[in-house]
Amino acid sequence: MLYWFLKRIVVGPLLTLVYRPWVEGAENVPEQGPAILAGNHLTVVDSVFMPMAVSRKVTFLAKSDYFTGPGIKGAFKRRFFTGIGQVPVDRAGGKASATALRSGLEVLERGDLLGIYPEGTRSPDGRLHRGKTGVARLALEAKVPVIPVVMIGTEHMQPPGRIIPKIMRPGVRFGAPLDFSRYEGMEDDRFVLRSVTDEIMYTLMALSGQEYVDIYAAQAKADAARRAREQDDEPGD
Repeated sequence: MLYWFLKRIVVGPLLTLVYRPWVEGAENVPEQGPAILAGNHLTVVDSVFMPMAVSRKVTFLAKSDYFTGPGIKGAFKRRFFTGIGQVPVDRAGGKASATALRSGLEVLERGDLLGIYPEGTRSPDGRLHRGKTGVARLALEAKVPVIPVVMIGTEHMQPPGRIIPKIMRPGVRFGAPLDFSRYEGMEDDRFVLRSVTDEIMYTLMALSGQEYVDIYAAQAKADAARRAREQDDEPGD
């Protein structure tokens, strides 16, 4: 109820009026039945403008921090994300990854749209990074198509540290569905999972025009933080 109230009555109409987002390829999203919407991830508002571009509800696998924060702020976040039907997942890896996979499969088994960012986190530098294979495993186990979707320009709207996005037109571009039924029954083959994931990332690169780098976004963030620390530790002239 809260999801549709915000999308159709409050947030959706307001953002459409102010930011005037443009959309391409929305006809590639099926009108019914399960599918994975796999996208690039440039900033927080990606998870707002992308669902606005489709008529159906999109359920994201949201990081568990949104549901476990302390105090009044934590309680507000928990109620908000629960109210709009998002699913908490722990991104720590290992058993947490298996739990996230089960949560995603449950969404798809209901016949819903599942939103996922294969990079695992926001891009720290505007480039497209190596995808994690969870998206491939979900697609093969659930036997559903993957709809590639890219956000255009949102990194300029809300760069790191900015709370309110700049007034400018973001874009949402959907590609043709990717069918991986040729790999049915091979969801435990790590080479197949990597091949499927790389195909998804290549399609996102082609749709977005982003530069692709074959390292994980989390590693790129860690490397940038390390370089910043090293620079701060350098003695002055």
